[in-house]
Amino acid sequence: MMKKYLWSFALSAIVLAGCGKKEEPPAPVAAPAPVAAAPAPVPAEEKVLNIYNWPDYIPEGMIAAFEKETGIKVNYDTFETNEALHAKLVAGSTGYDIVVPGSVFAKPQIEGGMFQPLDKAKIKNLANLDAPIMATLAKFTDPDNKYLVPWAWGFTTVGINKTKVAKALGKTPMPENAWDLVFKPEYTSKLKSCGIAYLDSPTEIIPVALHYIGKDAYSNEPADYKAATDMLAKVRKDVRIFSSTMIDDIAGGKACVAIGWSGDINIAAARAVENKSKDEIEALLPSTGALIFFDTMAITKDAKHPNNAALFVDFYLRAENAAKMANEMNYPTANKAAMDQIKPEIAGNKTIFVEGDYFAKMIAPSSFTNEAREAMATAYNSFKKGK
Repeated sequence: MMKKYLWSFALSAIVLAGCGKKEEPPAPVAAPAPVAAAPAPVPAEEKVLNIYNWPDYIPEGMIAAFEKETGIKVNYDTFETNEALHAKLVAGSTGYDIVVPGSVFAKPQIEGGMFQPLDKAKIKNLANLDAPIMATLAKFTDPDNKYLVPWAWGFTTVGINKTKVAKALGKTPMPENAWDLVFKPEYTSKLKSCGIAYLDSPTEIIPVALHYIGKDAYSNEPADYKAATDMLAKVRKDVRIFSSTMIDDIAGGKACVAIGWSGDINIAAARAVENKSKDEIEALLPSTGALIFFDTMAITKDAKHPNNAALFVDFYLRAENAAKMANEMNYPTANKAAMDQIKPEIAGNKTIFVEGDYFAKMIAPSSFTNEAREAMATAYNSFKKGK
């Protein structure tokens, strides 16, 4: 509500002194000190909040519950890739209050002044977050955890339709390293019959390809990108889809094997069960490790509703809401207070909440320079076009 201010002004009385027989002239009166103009009242934020997030990434009813509790109208839009969000942030004047960048992109976005620091006094439920995860974010992305709040985390890996993959491979046994299914011609030549899908994003495909050939997944060296695309070129003819709708592509049968996000693969698996499909969809744990990621909430530098944004962040960090996200979306939460409310079948799923020994194999997130991202995009687009 708009604050109201009462200002009182006191004027000094002029005293006329008369003493003795002779009338004395009045003493000079000092001019009153200038009174500072009252500051303009700070207008209250309109009851609006604009959020930009990934698709299929929020529990049903959560936005409606926030709106009912606060009276704030939420406009909720989605983007398909980190590149799409980054382009909008670089262009400026996004019109959004909260965005949800991946941690690989968030570091240069912080350094570029695209976000405003969190007002932690307004976000009491920050205390619910897991200290080791926050320490990881601080080390690789957001020093002092000044700008980012985890939405969820997961890993980039290989997902399969077990029924269709077994049929396509025939007598060829499954490889020890799941990355072979999408990068080794011995396997891709067989699996192309039921469909191979890659995420349509250079910063998703090039890093896993780099990891597969034994290089730094987050290399900033263009020469490494050439080595990765040389490997990828050998299987390009076998890739059916460059996907921005991975859940539908897997669940709908367009692809039997995919490079995708663990949570999306598990969502597709859940949909197959709901649809009473005979196909069994599974996220795999490659023997050489997968690439972990964190998706994070940030308040944009030019947010018109930063207080409403802080309210939503605090709302999302309630234990019951974080648990609802994990239970419904099949992505692990960074909210330690939520763990005792997560369904046993979710908490016990080793491709959602991975075990400690496999977690140690995961490739920690880093970031790319602007020049490296451009070089990576060029390399990726050349591969995608088959050139």
